[in-house]
Amino acid sequence: MVIGFIGLGDMGKLYAKAFARQGLTVCGSDLAHHFEALTEELSLYNVEVLLDGREIAQKSDLLIFSVETDKIKEVVARYAPYVKSGAIVAGQCSVKHPEITALEEFLPLNTNIITIHALHGPGFIPKGQKLVVIPHRCDKFSYQRMLDVLLLLETDLVEMEDYHQHDKIVADTQAVTHVGFESMGTACATAGFYPWENAAYLGGIDNVKILIMLRIFSYKAHVYAGLAILNPYAKQQVKQYAVSESELFRLMIKEEEKELRKRLYQARDFVFHESRKPILLNDQIMKEFSLSADSSLRKPNSHLSILSMVDAWNKLQVNPYDNLICQTPPFRLRLGIAEYLFKNEDLLEESIETALYDKSIRGDDLEFHSAVRDWSAIINYGDIDGYKLHFNHTQNFFKDRLDYGRQQSAELIRRLMTE
Repeated sequence: MVIGFIGLGDMGKLYAKAFARQGLTVCGSDLAHHFEALTEELSLYNVEVLLDGREIAQKSDLLIFSVETDKIKEVVARYAPYVKSGAIVAGQCSVKHPEITALEEFLPLNTNIITIHALHGPGFIPKGQKLVVIPHRCDKFSYQRMLDVLLLLETDLVEMEDYHQHDKIVADTQAVTHVGFESMGTACATAGFYPWENAAYLGGIDNVKILIMLRIFSYKAHVYAGLAILNPYAKQQVKQYAVSESELFRLMIKEEEKELRKRLYQARDFVFHESRKPILLNDQIMKEFSLSADSSLRKPNSHLSILSMVDAWNKLQVNPYDNLICQTPPFRLRLGIAEYLFKNEDLLEESIETALYDKSIRGDDLEFHSAVRDWSAIINYGDIDGYKLHFNHTQNFFKDRLDYGRQQSAELIRRLMTE
Protein backbone atom coordinates (compact mmCIF):
# COMPACT_ATOMS: atom_id res chain seq x y z
CA MET A 1 0.00 0.00 0.00
CA VAL A 2 1.21 3.49 -0.89
CA ILE A 3 0.30 6.13 1.69
CA GLY A 4 0.31 9.73 0.50
CA PHE A 5 0.07 13.00 2.39
CA ILE A 6 -1.05 16.28 0.92
CA GLY A 7 0.22 18.66 3.56
CA LEU A 8 3.42 17.96 5.48
CA GLY A 9 3.06 20.33 8.40
CA ASP A 10 3.61 19.23 11.99
CA MET A 11 0.98 16.48 12.05
CA GLY A 12 1.44 15.41 8.43
CA LYS A 13 5.16 14.89 8.98
CA LEU A 14 4.57 13.11 12.27
CA TYR A 15 2.27 10.51 10.72
CA ALA A 16 4.29 10.19 7.52
CA LYS A 17 7.32 9.25 9.63
CA ALA A 18 5.24 6.88 11.76
CA PHE A 19 3.94 4.95 8.73
CA ALA A 20 7.39 4.88 7.15
CA ARG A 21 8.87 3.39 10.33
CA GLN A 22 6.53 0.43 9.81
CA GLY A 23 8.09 -0.24 6.42
CA LEU A 24 5.22 1.21 4.38
CA THR A 25 5.76 3.20 1.19
CA VAL A 26 5.06 6.84 2.07
CA CYS A 27 5.11 9.99 -0.05
CA GLY A 28 3.90 13.53 0.38
CA SER A 29 3.84 17.10 -0.85
CA ASP A 30 3.54 20.56 0.60
CA LEU A 31 3.96 24.16 -0.52
CA ALA A 32 6.77 24.57 -3.04
CA HIS A 33 8.95 26.75 -0.80
CA HIS A 34 9.10 23.94 1.78
CA PHE A 35 10.27 21.35 -0.76
CA GLU A 36 14.02 21.40 -0.12
CA ALA A 37 13.79 21.46 3.68
CA LEU A 38 11.17 18.69 3.73
CA THR A 39 13.17 16.57 1.30
CA GLU A 40 16.25 16.84 3.49
CA GLU A 41 14.34 16.05 6.68
CA LEU A 42 12.09 13.25 5.44
CA SER A 43 14.60 11.44 3.26
CA LEU A 44 16.10 10.18 6.53
CA TYR A 45 12.80 8.33 7.11
CA ASN A 46 12.41 7.05 3.52
CA VAL A 47 9.49 9.40 2.89
CA GLU A 48 9.45 10.61 -0.71
CA VAL A 49 8.66 14.31 -1.09
CA LEU A 50 7.24 15.48 -4.42
CA LEU A 51 6.57 18.97 -5.71
CA ASP A 52 3.19 18.19 -7.24
CA GLY A 53 0.29 17.03 -5.11
CA ARG A 54 -1.41 15.67 -8.22
CA GLU A 55 1.20 12.93 -8.44
CA ILE A 56 0.65 12.08 -4.77
CA ALA A 57 -3.09 11.74 -5.41
CA GLN A 58 -2.55 9.55 -8.47
CA LYS A 59 -0.26 7.02 -6.80
CA SER A 60 -1.71 6.73 -3.27
CA ASP A 61 -3.87 3.83 -2.09
CA LEU A 62 -4.47 5.78 1.11
CA LEU A 63 -4.48 9.55 0.63
CA ILE A 64 -4.49 11.78 3.71
CA PHE A 65 -5.22 15.50 3.50
CA SER A 66 -3.32 17.11 6.38
CA VAL A 67 -4.08 20.81 5.98
CA GLU A 68 -5.69 23.59 7.98
CA THR A 69 -9.44 23.23 8.43
CA ASP A 70 -10.17 26.60 6.82
CA LYS A 71 -8.12 25.53 3.77
CA ILE A 72 -9.54 22.02 3.35
CA LYS A 73 -12.14 22.84 0.70
CA GLU A 74 -9.63 24.68 -1.50
CA VAL A 75 -7.03 21.90 -1.30
CA VAL A 76 -9.46 19.01 -1.82
CA ALA A 77 -10.99 20.77 -4.83
CA ARG A 78 -7.52 21.11 -6.39
CA TYR A 79 -6.43 17.50 -6.04
CA ALA A 80 -9.63 15.41 -5.87
CA PRO A 81 -9.86 14.91 -9.67
CA TYR A 82 -6.54 13.05 -9.61
CA VAL A 83 -7.34 10.60 -6.79
CA LYS A 84 -6.77 6.97 -7.70
CA SER A 85 -9.87 4.86 -8.34
CA GLY A 86 -10.76 2.77 -5.29
CA ALA A 87 -8.43 4.73 -3.01
CA ILE A 88 -9.18 5.39 0.63
CA VAL A 89 -9.23 9.12 1.39
CA ALA A 90 -8.94 10.64 4.84
CA GLY A 91 -8.43 14.04 6.42
CA GLN A 92 -6.66 15.05 9.61
CA CYS A 93 -8.83 18.06 10.40
CA SER A 94 -9.91 18.33 14.02
CA VAL A 95 -13.36 19.50 12.88
CA LYS A 96 -15.04 17.11 10.47
CA HIS A 97 -18.04 19.06 9.15
CA PRO A 98 -16.10 21.21 6.63
CA GLU A 99 -13.79 18.31 5.78
CA ILE A 100 -16.60 15.83 5.01
CA THR A 101 -18.48 18.48 3.02
CA ALA A 102 -15.39 19.05 0.85
CA LEU A 103 -14.64 15.34 0.36
CA GLU A 104 -18.25 14.59 -0.59
CA GLU A 105 -18.40 17.49 -3.03
CA PHE A 106 -15.18 16.91 -4.94
CA LEU A 107 -14.07 13.28 -4.64
CA PRO A 108 -15.04 10.77 -7.37
CA LEU A 109 -17.74 8.33 -6.27
CA ASN A 110 -15.38 5.38 -6.80
CA THR A 111 -13.32 6.38 -3.75
CA ASN A 112 -13.77 5.51 -0.07
CA ILE A 113 -14.00 8.19 2.62
CA ILE A 114 -12.67 7.01 6.00
CA THR A 115 -11.41 9.93 8.00
CA ILE A 116 -9.19 10.21 11.08
CA HIS A 117 -8.34 12.62 13.89
CA ALA A 118 -5.28 12.33 16.11
CA LEU A 119 -6.20 13.45 19.62
CA HIS A 120 -2.72 14.68 20.46
CA GLY A 121 -0.30 17.34 19.31
CA PRO A 122 2.94 16.92 17.37
CA GLY A 123 4.87 16.71 20.62
CA PHE A 124 3.78 13.08 21.04
CA ILE A 125 4.51 10.11 18.76
CA PRO A 126 1.33 8.28 17.67
CA LYS A 127 2.13 5.08 19.57
CA GLY A 128 -0.14 4.81 22.61
CA GLN A 129 -2.09 7.98 21.75
CA LYS A 130 -5.78 8.11 20.88
CA LEU A 131 -6.61 8.15 17.17
CA VAL A 132 -10.22 8.50 16.04
CA VAL A 133 -11.31 6.67 12.87
CA ILE A 134 -14.67 7.44 11.24
CA PRO A 135 -16.12 5.44 8.32
CA HIS A 136 -18.19 7.74 6.14
CA ARG A 137 -18.50 6.34 2.61
CA CYS A 138 -16.88 2.95 2.23
CA ASP A 139 -17.32 -0.79 1.89
CA LYS A 140 -16.45 -3.28 4.64
CA PHE A 141 -13.29 -4.44 2.86
CA SER A 142 -11.88 -0.91 2.62
CA TYR A 143 -12.74 -0.13 6.23
CA GLN A 144 -10.98 -3.26 7.47
CA ARG A 145 -8.02 -2.42 5.28
CA MET A 146 -7.88 1.05 6.87
CA LEU A 147 -8.05 -0.43 10.37
CA ASP A 148 -5.26 -2.88 9.58
CA VAL A 149 -2.98 -0.06 8.43
CA LEU A 150 -3.76 2.17 11.42
CA LEU A 151 -3.17 -0.68 13.85
CA LEU A 152 0.43 -0.82 12.66
CA LEU A 153 0.96 2.52 14.40
CA GLU A 154 0.04 0.97 17.77
CA THR A 155 -2.29 3.84 18.59
CA ASP A 156 -5.34 3.59 20.82
CA LEU A 157 -7.97 3.45 18.08
CA VAL A 158 -11.38 4.98 18.81
CA GLU A 159 -14.01 3.98 16.26
CA MET A 160 -16.90 6.43 15.91
CA GLU A 161 -20.18 6.03 14.09
CA ASP A 162 -20.15 9.33 12.24
CA TYR A 163 -18.62 12.79 12.12
CA HIS A 164 -21.54 14.38 13.98
CA GLN A 165 -20.72 12.33 17.08
CA HIS A 166 -17.08 13.31 16.70
CA ASP A 167 -17.70 17.04 16.42
CA LYS A 168 -20.10 17.11 19.37
CA ILE A 169 -17.53 15.51 21.66
CA VAL A 170 -14.68 17.63 20.30
CA ALA A 171 -16.70 20.79 20.99
CA ASP A 172 -16.63 19.87 24.68
CA THR A 173 -13.24 18.22 25.02
CA GLN A 174 -11.28 20.73 22.96
CA ALA A 175 -13.06 23.94 21.94
CA VAL A 176 -14.38 24.88 25.39
CA THR A 177 -11.30 23.54 27.18
CA HIS A 178 -9.07 25.73 25.05
CA VAL A 179 -11.20 28.83 25.60
CA GLY A 180 -10.83 28.42 29.36
CA PHE A 181 -7.04 28.22 29.21
CA GLU A 182 -6.79 30.90 26.50
CA SER A 183 -8.85 33.26 28.65
CA MET A 184 -6.54 32.60 31.57
CA GLY A 185 -3.51 33.45 29.44
CA THR A 186 -5.12 36.54 27.94
CA ALA A 187 -6.15 37.79 31.38
CA CYS A 188 -2.55 37.53 32.60
CA ALA A 189 -1.18 39.19 29.46
CA THR A 190 -3.68 42.05 29.72
CA ALA A 191 -2.86 42.58 33.40
CA GLY A 192 0.84 42.32 32.60
CA PHE A 193 1.93 39.60 35.03
CA TYR A 194 3.18 36.03 34.80
CA PRO A 195 1.00 33.73 36.89
CA TRP A 196 3.98 31.85 38.40
CA GLU A 197 5.09 35.17 39.93
CA ASN A 198 1.72 35.64 41.66
CA ALA A 199 1.08 33.91 44.99
CA ALA A 200 -2.53 33.16 43.99
CA TYR A 201 -1.34 30.81 41.25
CA LEU A 202 1.19 28.63 43.04
CA GLY A 203 1.02 24.93 43.81
CA GLY A 204 -1.22 21.95 43.03
CA ILE A 205 -3.88 22.47 40.39
CA ASP A 206 -2.55 25.94 39.53
CA ASN A 207 0.68 24.31 38.36
CA VAL A 208 -1.40 22.18 36.00
CA LYS A 209 -3.44 25.17 34.80
CA ILE A 210 -0.32 27.22 34.04
CA LEU A 211 1.51 24.45 32.20
CA ILE A 212 -1.49 23.50 30.07
CA MET A 213 -2.07 27.18 29.26
CA LEU A 214 1.56 27.49 28.11
CA ARG A 215 1.23 24.25 26.17
CA ILE A 216 -1.76 25.57 24.22
CA PHE A 217 -0.06 28.85 23.38
CA SER A 218 3.08 27.00 22.25
CA TYR A 219 1.20 25.68 19.19
CA LYS A 220 -0.27 27.38 16.14
CA ALA A 221 -3.32 29.62 16.29
CA HIS A 222 -5.04 28.13 13.24
CA VAL A 223 -5.51 24.78 15.02
CA TYR A 224 -7.58 26.32 17.80
CA ALA A 225 -9.37 28.78 15.52
CA GLY A 226 -10.69 25.94 13.38
CA LEU A 227 -11.79 23.93 16.42
CA ALA A 228 -13.76 26.81 17.89
CA ILE A 229 -15.21 28.54 14.85
CA LEU A 230 -15.74 25.83 12.22
CA ASN A 231 -17.27 23.27 14.59
CA PRO A 232 -21.05 23.88 14.52
CA TYR A 233 -21.43 22.47 18.04
CA ALA A 234 -18.73 24.62 19.61
CA LYS A 235 -20.52 27.97 19.58
CA GLN A 236 -23.33 26.74 21.84
CA GLN A 237 -20.87 25.32 24.36
CA VAL A 238 -18.54 28.32 24.33
CA LYS A 239 -21.57 30.60 24.78
CA GLN A 240 -22.70 28.58 27.81
CA TYR A 241 -19.22 28.73 29.31
CA ALA A 242 -19.29 32.52 28.93
CA VAL A 243 -22.78 32.73 30.44
CA SER A 244 -21.79 30.50 33.37
CA GLU A 245 -18.68 32.55 34.04
CA SER A 246 -20.58 35.83 33.86
CA GLU A 247 -23.37 34.67 36.18
CA LEU A 248 -20.96 33.22 38.72
CA PHE A 249 -18.84 36.37 38.63
CA ARG A 250 -21.97 38.46 39.25
CA LEU A 251 -22.88 36.34 42.27
CA MET A 252 -19.31 36.71 43.55
CA ILE A 253 -19.13 40.50 43.36
CA LYS A 254 -22.61 40.83 44.86
CA GLU A 255 -21.50 38.45 47.62
CA GLU A 256 -24.64 36.34 47.20
CA GLU A 257 -23.23 33.43 49.13
CA LYS A 258 -26.36 31.30 49.41
CA GLU A 259 -27.12 31.35 45.70
CA LEU A 260 -23.49 30.78 44.69
CA ARG A 261 -23.17 27.76 46.98
CA LYS A 262 -26.48 26.32 45.78
CA ARG A 263 -25.45 26.63 42.15
CA LEU A 264 -21.97 25.16 42.62
CA TYR A 265 -23.19 22.26 44.75
CA GLN A 266 -25.85 21.42 42.15
CA ALA A 267 -23.14 21.37 39.49
CA ARG A 268 -20.92 19.22 41.71
CA ASP A 269 -23.67 16.68 42.36
CA PHE A 270 -24.41 16.31 38.64
CA VAL A 271 -20.88 16.23 37.22
CA PHE A 272 -19.14 14.32 40.00
CA HIS A 273 -21.89 11.85 40.77
CA GLU A 274 -20.64 8.82 42.67
CA SER A 275 -21.36 6.64 39.62
CA ARG A 276 -18.57 8.38 37.66
CA LYS A 277 -15.22 6.63 37.62
CA PRO A 278 -12.80 9.21 39.04
CA ILE A 279 -9.55 10.31 37.45
CA LEU A 280 -7.78 10.96 40.79
CA LEU A 281 -4.83 13.13 39.86
CA ASN A 282 -1.76 12.67 42.05
CA ASP A 283 -1.44 15.63 44.41
CA GLN A 284 2.29 15.18 45.00
CA ILE A 285 3.09 15.11 41.28
CA MET A 286 1.07 18.29 40.68
CA LYS A 287 3.03 20.06 43.40
CA GLU A 288 6.35 19.12 41.78
CA PHE A 289 5.65 21.00 38.56
CA SER A 290 5.85 24.59 39.73
CA LEU A 291 7.40 27.42 37.73
CA SER A 292 7.78 29.44 40.92
CA ALA A 293 10.93 29.45 43.04
CA ASP A 294 8.92 29.36 46.26
CA SER A 295 5.53 27.63 46.28
CA SER A 296 5.24 28.14 50.05
CA LEU A 297 4.03 31.69 49.33
CA ARG A 298 0.74 30.35 47.95
CA LYS A 299 -2.46 32.21 48.82
CA PRO A 300 -6.10 31.19 48.09
CA ASN A 301 -7.54 31.38 44.58
CA SER A 302 -11.17 31.56 43.47
CA HIS A 303 -10.52 29.14 40.56
CA LEU A 304 -13.23 30.94 38.59
CA SER A 305 -12.18 29.22 35.34
CA ILE A 306 -12.83 25.77 36.84
CA LEU A 307 -16.04 26.76 38.64
CA SER A 308 -17.37 28.09 35.33
CA MET A 309 -16.49 24.91 33.46
CA VAL A 310 -18.31 22.65 35.91
CA ASP A 311 -21.32 24.98 35.98
CA ALA A 312 -21.42 24.95 32.17
CA TRP A 313 -21.34 21.14 32.08
CA ASN A 314 -24.28 21.12 34.48
CA LYS A 315 -26.29 23.67 32.52
CA LEU A 316 -25.68 21.77 29.26
CA GLN A 317 -26.27 18.43 31.02
CA VAL A 318 -22.99 17.19 29.55
CA ASN A 319 -21.31 14.29 31.32
CA PRO A 320 -17.61 14.98 30.68
CA TYR A 321 -16.62 11.48 31.79
CA ASP A 322 -18.51 10.05 28.80
CA ASN A 323 -16.35 12.21 26.55
CA LEU A 324 -13.10 10.69 27.81
CA ILE A 325 -13.40 8.26 24.88
CA CYS A 326 -12.28 11.20 22.75
CA GLN A 327 -10.02 12.82 25.30
CA THR A 328 -6.99 15.00 24.75
CA PRO A 329 -4.35 15.46 27.47
CA PRO A 330 -5.49 19.06 28.24
CA PHE A 331 -9.13 17.94 28.56
CA ARG A 332 -8.29 15.01 30.82
CA LEU A 333 -6.21 17.28 33.02
CA ARG A 334 -8.90 19.99 33.04
CA LEU A 335 -11.49 17.43 34.12
CA GLY A 336 -8.98 16.02 36.59
CA ILE A 337 -8.31 19.34 38.29
CA ALA A 338 -12.04 20.14 38.33
CA GLU A 339 -12.64 16.79 40.02
CA TYR A 340 -9.79 17.51 42.45
CA LEU A 341 -11.31 20.88 43.38
CA PHE A 342 -14.95 19.82 43.69
CA LYS A 343 -14.31 16.58 45.56
CA ASN A 344 -11.97 18.21 48.08
CA GLU A 345 -14.32 19.84 50.60
CA ASP A 346 -11.63 22.06 52.14
CA LEU A 347 -10.30 23.30 48.80
CA LEU A 348 -13.79 23.94 47.41
CA GLU A 349 -14.72 25.85 50.56
CA GLU A 350 -11.53 27.91 50.27
CA SER A 351 -12.33 28.66 46.63
CA ILE A 352 -15.89 29.79 47.40
CA GLU A 353 -14.83 31.96 50.33
CA THR A 354 -12.08 33.54 48.22
CA ALA A 355 -14.45 34.16 45.34
CA LEU A 356 -16.96 35.90 47.58
CA TYR A 357 -14.87 37.87 50.04
CA ASP A 358 -11.19 38.12 49.07
CA LYS A 359 -10.85 41.49 47.33
CA SER A 360 -7.17 40.86 46.53
CA ILE A 361 -8.15 38.33 43.83
CA ARG A 362 -11.07 40.35 42.47
CA GLY A 363 -8.99 42.29 39.94
CA ASP A 364 -7.60 39.07 38.43
CA ASP A 365 -11.10 37.60 38.22
CA LEU A 366 -12.29 40.76 36.46
CA GLU A 367 -9.52 40.37 33.86
CA PHE A 368 -10.52 36.73 33.37
CA HIS A 369 -14.18 37.73 33.02
CA SER A 370 -13.27 40.27 30.33
CA ALA A 371 -11.07 37.74 28.52
CA VAL A 372 -13.85 35.15 28.40
CA ARG A 373 -16.21 37.78 26.96
CA ASP A 374 -13.65 38.68 24.27
CA TRP A 375 -12.98 35.08 23.23
CA SER A 376 -16.67 34.22 23.22
CA ALA A 377 -17.49 37.23 21.02
CA ILE A 378 -14.76 36.39 18.51
CA ILE A 379 -16.01 32.81 18.25
CA ASN A 380 -19.66 33.86 18.03
CA TYR A 381 -18.84 36.27 15.17
CA GLY A 382 -16.93 33.52 13.34
CA ASP A 383 -13.89 35.77 13.09
CA ILE A 384 -11.01 33.41 12.29
CA ASP A 385 -8.56 36.22 11.55
CA GLY A 386 -9.51 37.98 14.78
CA TYR A 387 -9.08 34.73 16.67
CA LYS A 388 -5.56 34.29 15.29
CA LEU A 389 -4.59 37.88 16.12
CA HIS A 390 -5.95 37.59 19.66
CA PHE A 391 -4.18 34.28 20.15
CA ASN A 392 -0.87 35.51 18.75
CA HIS A 393 -0.93 38.62 20.95
CA THR A 394 -1.15 36.50 24.11
CA GLN A 395 1.31 33.97 22.71
CA ASN A 396 3.86 36.74 22.24
CA PHE A 397 3.53 37.78 25.90
CA PHE A 398 4.57 34.30 27.04
CA LYS A 399 7.05 33.59 24.23
CA ASP A 400 10.11 33.20 26.51
CA ARG A 401 8.45 30.41 28.50
CA LEU A 402 6.53 28.49 25.82
CA ASP A 403 9.19 25.90 24.93
CA TYR A 404 9.86 25.21 28.59
CA GLY A 405 6.14 25.05 29.31
CA ARG A 406 5.57 22.56 26.50
CA GLN A 407 8.41 20.33 27.74
CA GLN A 408 7.25 20.47 31.34
CA SER A 409 3.60 19.92 30.44
CA ALA A 410 4.55 16.87 28.35
CA GLU A 411 6.40 15.43 31.33
CA LEU A 412 3.52 16.34 33.66
CA ILE A 413 1.06 14.62 31.32
CA ARG A 414 3.29 11.55 31.13
CA ARG A 415 3.63 11.35 34.91
CA LEU A 416 -0.03 11.91 35.71
CA MET A 417 -1.28 9.55 32.99
CA THR A 418 0.93 6.68 34.10
CA GLU A 419 0.31 6.91 37.85
